[in-house]
Amino acid sequence: MYPRVVRSSTLEPTVLLGLLLLWGPLGAQTQNDTEPIVLEGKCLVICDSTPNSEPAGNALGMSVRSGTGRVAFSATRQTNHEPTDMSNRTMIIYFDQILVNVGNHFDQESSVFLAPRRGVYSFNFHVVKAYNRQTIQVSLMLNGWPMISAFAGDMDVTREAATNAGLVIMERGDKAYLKLERGNLMGGWKYSTFSGFLVFPL
Repeated sequence: MYPRVVRSSTLEPTVLLGLLLLWGPLGAQTQNDTEPIVLEGKCLVICDSTPNSEPAGNALGMSVRSGTGRVAFSATRQTNHEPTDMSNRTMIIYFDQILVNVGNHFDQESSVFLAPRRGVYSFNFHVVKAYNRQTIQVSLMLNGWPMISAFAGDMDVTREAATNAGLVIMERGDKAYLKLERGNLMGGWKYSTFSGFLVFPL
C-alpha cells in the first residue's frame, strides 16, 4: 500500500473532523483494502488501496529512481583527417570527441554504443561531407543491420550533411553505430555528430 500525505495545515478543523467521521462507515466496508488513518504530527496519512504501478522505494511508498538508470551520449568529429585504414575496412564512422557519456556506454575508440538494458532508445546523427561531390549514404546500424538511413548528394555545395533520427528497441548488449554504406568521406567529416539516449526501459 502507498500512503498519500496531506498537510493538515491546509485543512480546516471542520473538514478534518468530517474526514474522520466519513472514514468510520467506509473503513468498515474496506478494511481489507486500506489501513486506518494515522495522525503523525501535522500530517494526515491515508493509505491508498489503488496505488500506481511504481514499486515502493521507502516506508512512504514513494518511488526512488536510481541515477544509474540514466543513459545518454553525444559525440562529435573535431578534425578533418582522412579516413583511416580501419574505417576504410569497416566503413564505421568514427568520432574523436565525446561531449556527453552518461553511464559510459559509448566507446570512443570503436564509436559503438552498447545498450546496458532492454528499452526504447532514441538516436540522431548528422554526418557532414566536405569538398566531396559523391553521394553518401549513412545508416544507423543495430547489430549489423541498418535501421534508418540518410543521404547527401548535392554536387553544388562544398559541405552537406546526411541527417536522420528515430527510435529503436534494444536488448541488453545490443550494439549501435553509424556506417557509411555508399560513397566516401575522403574530404573529412568535421562537425559531424552522433547522439543517443534511453527514452524508457522495457
